[in-house]
Amino acid sequence: MSLLSQTMLDKTTLDPSDQQWLRDFVHEWQMLADTSFSDLILWVPDADDSIFWAAAQTRPSTGPTALEDHVVGEMIHYEPEHLVTEAYLSESICETSDNQLRAGIPVDVWAIPILRRGRVIAVVERHTNRMGVRAPGALEDAYLETADALSVMAWRATYPVHPTSDPSLSPQVGNGMVLLSPAGVISYATPNAVSAFRRLGWAGDLEGEDLREVTRDLVNRSSQIGQTIVRDITGREVREFDIETDEASLRVRVVPLMGLEGHVGTLVLCRDTTELRHRDRALVTKDATIREIHHRVKNNLQTVAALLRLQSRRIESPEAKRALSDAMGRVQAIAVVHETLSRTFDEDVPFDDVADRVLQMVGDLAAATDNVRARRDGSFGMVPAGSATSLSVVMTELCQNAVEHGLGVTGSGTITVRPTRGDGWLEVAVIDEGKGITDPTVVEGSKSLGLSIVRTLMSDLGGTFDLRNNPDGAPGARAVIRLPIGHPDE
Repeated sequence: MSLLSQTMLDKTTLDPSDQQWLRDFVHEWQMLADTSFSDLILWVPDADDSIFWAAAQTRPSTGPTALEDHVVGEMIHYEPEHLVTEAYLSESICETSDNQLRAGIPVDVWAIPILRRGRVIAVVERHTNRMGVRAPGALEDAYLETADALSVMAWRATYPVHPTSDPSLSPQVGNGMVLLSPAGVISYATPNAVSAFRRLGWAGDLEGEDLREVTRDLVNRSSQIGQTIVRDITGREVREFDIETDEASLRVRVVPLMGLEGHVGTLVLCRDTTELRHRDRALVTKDATIREIHHRVKNNLQTVAALLRLQSRRIESPEAKRALSDAMGRVQAIAVVHETLSRTFDEDVPFDDVADRVLQMVGDLAAATDNVRARRDGSFGMVPAGSATSLSVVMTELCQNAVEHGLGVTGSGTITVRPTRGDGWLEVAVIDEGKGITDPTVVEGSKSLGLSIVRTLMSDLGGTFDLRNNPDGAPGARAVIRLPIGHPDE
């Protein structure tokens, strides 16, 4: 739980809807900090309105901080002369511009009460470092004009508290900012915003232009036409979308600005995402290449398995036929994993699909002479690709061993594969209903190629292998492998 949520839960009597609104507000308040060049502190009142607790804090990325210390968790007592108390009682924005000294630095302070549903639920304190204030200019004036509107919106609890769709892509104030009049005409655009639109293909000046016409002109030149862009720009709610042309890509966030008299304009934040889009496309291409490689490996392995099958038909020796059949099963087990990897974007394999395919192959091979049924009882979950191939081969070997040696005498029965996931490990039991193991020393000293493969692969995976009779006198035997693997929820 975040410090903000914990503070509201432990120190206040705010109802859940007010708590959620404040969480959304803090998620978005970096815009206010950056446009006002101010540190922000969110103060929430306790149950008795006698103490205010600092629940959240942020610093501007556009100017120097006014607060060197982290104050979250601190409190201030109810003092009428304190600016936070004054704002809380008066339910209006209070400020001081007498350059109070804090650690030797002149600081201006604002206190903005958040008035929601007829009561103040919190107070936002703005601290501006006057010593580091940037020289007056068009950009600074545009920032401060925006900060004034956002402060009023915070006061009226109409601040844009809609969470961004993708925080890693969502534009910030420093990426690029455009101010629109209520009619949609651009009154100011920061240099970064101008550069971003120039990269999209706009050759003229932005100021004085209708952003709707600019955007329509840009998207009409490209195959990437956004059907709702004009509506998004002229809407009265927070929206976020992409503008793409053949030359570049721009992430845009539209924030309507509300003043005391209603709608006073629109804040448009924009971020050049061209390089990010190029990287995304490169990753998609890489993923497609990897999947194609897995697909070709699968095809090649299936070809090898088909050649082994043809070769076995030309050999009369039963022992040679059995050896080629075992080899074909191992190759097909590996092919199944590559086929699954060719259909997924992840590095993990849904191993239930692989296991079911392996069990089907084992059943098909045994069905020629015996009445054998192979089934799965439980779920493997997701298995890392690096372990999936070895696990499929081990499972194939154990199932074939159960058919040949466990059920070999009766010629029929059921083989059950029972996976169990734990915290950091996977255990798989292969259980048959045959005669069981009559001489354990034979198993321990066995030079069987299949069991040698199982032991070697399990050693490589850092796991263990055990083969013994079923417990409680039940007929048959069970082979159990245990290997380290990720948590089932990961």
